[in-house]
Formats: sequence, structure tokens, C-alpha cells
Amino acid sequence: MAHRILSDISAGISELKKNPMSVLQQGEGGPVAILNRNRPVFYAIPADMYEKILDRLEDIELALIIKERENDPVIEVDIDDL
Repeated sequence: MAHRILSDISAGISELKKNPMSVLQQGEGGPVAILNRNRPVFYAIPADMYEKILDRLEDIELALIIKERENDPVIEVDIDDL
């Protein structure tokens, strides 16, 4: 069974153990597929890319909440009542 590798760069577990920063630098800011017996087992990504992914996921989640609530009734409130 073939396994898709979702990055342009890959490295073996042994290479990662020898020099993890060098492996990450090979990705030039992008993901590096870490292989075990020629099968991807995980992806190593720089911290800033991980933060961007999390921010994007949060934006998508918030957009879904907005979409779900766009037809909810509006409740008017007087600021003086608060």
C-alpha cells in the first residue's frame, strides 16, 4: 500500500535523531515528512508555521460560529440597563 507524503522534503528517523535542527532547516520553513521504513510517521514543522496553522483553524472555527448564529434573533439592550 502506497503512502502519500504531504511535503516536498522528507527525512528518516535516524537522520532526525542525528541532527534534528538540520532536518528542520531542510524544509526551509515548510513541513518535513519524517519517515520510518519509507512510511511517513509524522511531520516536523517550524514553530511559527504551527502557530499560523492554529490561528487559521481558530479563524475557521469562529467563521462557522458566526455562520450558525447569523439568523439568530437580535436582542436589543440599553447600555444604561447594564
